Amino acid sequence: MTDKNDNDHQSLSEKLLALLLQLPWANVVSDALKALRKASQNRSYRGLYEVLDYESTLELKDPKGKDATFKKREEVRYLQNNVIAYQDQAWGDGEILLNYHCTPRIPVDRYRSGYKTYILISRREVKDKGDVDEFNIEWDMCGGFLRRAEQWETHVTHRTKDLKINVVFPRSRPPRHTVLIEGNRQRSHDLGKRGQVLPDGRRRVSWETRHPCLYENYLLQWEWQQT
Repeated sequence: MTDKNDNDHQSLSEKLLALLLQLPWANVVSDALKALRKASQNRSYRGLYEVLDYESTLELKDPKGKDATFKKREEVRYLQNNVIAYQDQAWGDGEILLNYHCTPRIPVDRYRSGYKTYILISRREVKDKGDVDEFNIEWDMCGGFLRRAEQWETHVTHRTKDLKINVVFPRSRPPRHTVLIEGNRQRSHDLGKRGQVLPDGRRRVSWETRHPCLYENYLLQWEWQQT
């Protein structure tokens, strides 16, 4: 009886070991490390503000992808006292930051560092920790989306609660296919041809998420239909 129990126990142990060896441990460890890194970033975050709600819209105005307008609304809550300015950032192909304006604040300076351009916006008043503010920013660009396959990148540089990205395509040239790429996590979301058809016939493709990863790059990519 003892030998039989020992054999049964050994057989069960061997089956468990074989099962464990079949698990994708590389993926398990990778996911665990990413979760730990995200938790560590959130605990150590000491930014000027956190983003409560962020929504951006890239509007492609012609079928060649030459002219476009970018708009964004950002609601923030300050994490420090005595805040007198806000820093915006922009990048892209072609000519960017044309006709830049921000309401209700005033852009007072801009400078370039690497591939990004930073815009300093005056608050014209002092804000303290816990105060909530909203920025509505808009600018035009020229010659930025001329290739058959294009993309628009959103970089999360502050702790964010809600994120939404929109791209509006001209009526005469909707996308053949769209996809959302999470660059750091190497994950993709197939958006296909889905999207909302607007009253004027244009198509708006959107993607949104809650609590996006800090320092993640979200790329909304599309392939133009042939003209």
